[in-house]
Amino acid sequence: MLKKIGKGLLIFILLFVLTVIVFMQQKSFGKLPKGERKQRIEQSPNYKNGVFQNRIETPMMAEDVSYFSMIREFLRDKPATYPHSKIPSIKTNLKELNSEKPSIVWFGHSTYLITIDNKRILVDPVFSERASPVQYAGSKAFEGSMIYSMDDFPNIDLLIISHDHYDHLDYNTVLKLKATVKMFCVPLGVGQHLSRWGVADDQITEFDWWDAAEVLPGFTLTSTPARHFSGRGFTRNKTLWSSYVLQTDSIKIFIGGDSGFDDAFKEIGEKFGPFDIAMLECGQYDLQWPNIHMMPEETVQAGVDLKATVLMPVHWGKFVLANHPWKEPIQRAKKHAEALNIKVATPIIGEPIILGGEVPSSEWWNGIE
Repeated sequence: MLKKIGKGLLIFILLFVLTVIVFMQQKSFGKLPKGERKQRIEQSPNYKNGVFQNRIETPMMAEDVSYFSMIREFLRDKPATYPHSKIPSIKTNLKELNSEKPSIVWFGHSTYLITIDNKRILVDPVFSERASPVQYAGSKAFEGSMIYSMDDFPNIDLLIISHDHYDHLDYNTVLKLKATVKMFCVPLGVGQHLSRWGVADDQITEFDWWDAAEVLPGFTLTSTPARHFSGRGFTRNKTLWSSYVLQTDSIKIFIGGDSGFDDAFKEIGEKFGPFDIAMLECGQYDLQWPNIHMMPEETVQAGVDLKATVLMPVHWGKFVLANHPWKEPIQRAKKHAEALNIKVATPIIGEPIILGGEVPSSEWWNGIE
């Protein structure tokens, strides 16, 4: 009897492992760097002991937290994490944005379109319904946040990716957009995912921290450090994560990606500031993982350290990837910014922000439970 049970358990384990292996072969998981990409990665000063490293020690979880307790807390019912009604949005004609005035249009979470001098720059585009490798499981976008389709977009001159997590690099979106994108700018190693998805290597520029390039005539992009991690499967930190400085002769923008708080913001502010606007993550934080995402008050302080004229909190307003109430990030950030007299942009999804013009500041989340 025990032999039969043991044999059955072994068969179950083997079938489970085989199922996982087959599941992980889906293209949406991407591909780990190899060949020349891997060789370049191994020469990076930020790559040590077979993985990319943060500049300072960055434990994934707080000392008293386990993976079991973290998963248990995440699965606990918390009604306030999702809005109970449709969030507002505005349908802007993206193909006819006034190119004479630099503008930014936010699409929820960390996706936004920057238009400067008739050039279109799209950041971390995620237009799938779920931030997940599959569309039958994972965090689902808030009702009202998905009013744009790929057909609404003009041709994209530059597509910038901050790192390879599913809420920033979306397989389905890349497939739909790749024919309209002239150039992809990504951190080291992330180009391997794009190559697997059919993007030509000569359309991909990969950046290590502090690398700079003229990515469009008159546009310089500099990759700057972030405090985070990477990975689309069981293997972490084989690709880099990054923030960016985008600058022309007249405009300077900070593209924050995902990052815990550290002194990098002050260093970047001293080297490149002041910034006309800084897009900084504000959401998906938790005391269980305090080093890899910022608390809202830290987001505001990062804006101060960057010497940003305007702070635009992103990484909220579309997906639930943490335990906090859905509108808590912007409420806390706005309160702290007011105490420090910092200007905060709070656009509705789809509402253009005109750089140098009036900053959208409505508290549109009020009244939505």
